[in-house]
Formats: sequence, C-alpha cells, structure tokens
Amino acid sequence: MRSFVYRSRFFRDPWRVFDFVVVGIALIPASGAFSVLRTLRVLRVLRLVSMVPSMRRVVSALLVALPGMASIIGLMSLVLYVSAVMATKLFGAIAPEFFGGFLGASLFTLFQVMTVEGWPDIARAVMTQSPYAWVFFVSYLPVATFVVLNLFIAVVVNAMQAQVAQDLKGEGEAHKGLILDEVCALRREIEALHARDVKP
Repeated sequence: MRSFVYRSRFFRDPWRVFDFVVVGIALIPASGAFSVLRTLRVLRVLRLVSMVPSMRRVVSALLVALPGMASIIGLMSLVLYVSAVMATKLFGAIAPEFFGGFLGASLFTLFQVMTVEGWPDIARAVMTQSPYAWVFFVSYLPVATFVVLNLFIAVVVNAMQAQVAQDLKGEGEAHKGLILDEVCALRREIEALHARDVKP
C-alpha cells in the first residue's frame, strides 16, 4: 500500500526501504533451498525501530557515527597488532597456550585482556616465569581498554548530540513557520477589519 501511495518516491526514504527488505524476507517461501531464510523472519521485530521515533533517532545517530568509528577501529587494530607482536616475542616461550605458536593466539588473548575478562589469570600465569610482565599488561590495558573505549563512546555521544540538535532545529523551524503563518493570518484579518471601517 505504501509503495502504491508513494510510487517512485517510495525508495527514497531509507526507513521505507528497510521495511520493504524485512517484509520481503518474511514473504519468501520457507521450503527447499530457502529454508535457511526462515530464521531471517525474526527481522520483522526490527520494524519497531522504524515505528518508534526515539529508536529511529538512536539508529540514525549510530549510522552517522560509523565513519568516526571506522577510524577508531583502525586505531584499535593497530594497537592490538603491535601489542600482539610484542607479546608473542616476549611471552611466546613462557605461555604458549596464550601467546605461542602463531600471532592469532596472541591477538585473541590480547582481545580478551582488552575486554577485562580474566586478564589477571593470564597476567599471573605469565608472571610466574617473568616477574616483570606486569609492566606490559599495566601499560597495554589502559591504552587498549580505557582510551579506545572512551573514543568509541565519545564518537557515539557526539553523533547523538548532533542528531538531537538537528531534530530540535527542525522542530524549531516548523514551530517558527506556524507562528509566522498565524501572524500573517492575523495581519490579513486586521487589514480586512480596517478596510471595512474605512469604507463610508
């Protein structure tokens, strides 16, 4: 019905395209080769995002924040890679289950440390044979966790503030337009009354 009403303008609004994709997935027959798509029907719940204005505002802000987040992800990947190379060289022989073998093990371990999940156990296992390993972990953890995480939060909050400011500006201009329309209507009424009083 919406596509019939809006016609060619239907696909200009990203939220209408989003609704179209979700509903289209739900309408695909769930038999044969398409049986895997049956699980994608749960995406119909996401249509709530396009119907609730506050959710739309949050999603729009997150989409605006994506370019800034990509830069932070690049920085985080660089920090993680350099730290993984250092950890493999320093602790590969000491704790091969965490840092030995190949670079992937170190990357995974340092990603776990960055989430602050079980990092004391990893640090203590390394420190049993290398007492000064705490210097690496104590210097890596604040940089990887607090700095990068706070950058993520700052970019998202900045995008949210810009979105709210844009929405308020749009509402303010709409309100100003209504006031101007009312003032013009009052002026016309006054001029009509004045013209009626001036006539003999």
